[in-house]
Amino acid sequence: MATRRKWASSTQAWTSVSCIDVTALLRQVLQHRGFKWVLWVLCLLPFAWLVWGAANDALGANPAEYLSRATGDWTLRLLCVALAVTPLRVMLRLPELAKWRRMLGLFTYFYAVLHLLCYSWFDMGFEWADMAADIAKRPFIWVGFAAFVLLTPMALTSFNRAIRWLGAKRWQWLHRLVYAVAVLVVLHFFWMRAGKNNFAEVLVYASVLFALLAWRFLRAVGFIR
Repeated sequence: MATRRKWASSTQAWTSVSCIDVTALLRQVLQHRGFKWVLWVLCLLPFAWLVWGAANDALGANPAEYLSRATGDWTLRLLCVALAVTPLRVMLRLPELAKWRRMLGLFTYFYAVLHLLCYSWFDMGFEWADMAADIAKRPFIWVGFAAFVLLTPMALTSFNRAIRWLGAKRWQWLHRLVYAVAVLVVLHFFWMRAGKNNFAEVLVYASVLFALLAWRFLRAVGFIR
């Protein structure tokens, strides 16, 4: 019995020390001044690949469709990553993570702009009247455009001066629009894939975003801390 207790306490102590070491290492990485450029490079890699692929005819038989789909996919992926920052910050006790949420949000908007640009250029040929008619006619286009409209004021007010200008409470309320954006983006993705009856990826992204939003709700009502 004594041996078992000793082994259990040793295992618990080793686990605690390991967790502390990992947390300390993550904290050092997040605080390192070079991490900003690493994150920049990681966020720009998909864009670099798309530019290279377009220049070298490596995007398949329909490059326009590939570009449109890829920019939309990366908008959704980065939205998931940006929304994961707060839960990870709280659960891992890494306040340093909060510093990078703004950059992830801006890159989410960057890919959303590229996605809209692909639609405006390749699908509509920059015919604004046709675009307006298409947005009104097709629900998945309307929903996607609504998500972009809601993202825009958040991107425009993502700097410190905007917080002082709006006030902290109004700024926080404005940036809670991201929850509506998450719902609209998943709905946009669902309707887009409905034509091909392909919902596997939709289910993955919907599950991730549901978990992230559910965590926030449970924390808001005091169920978790």
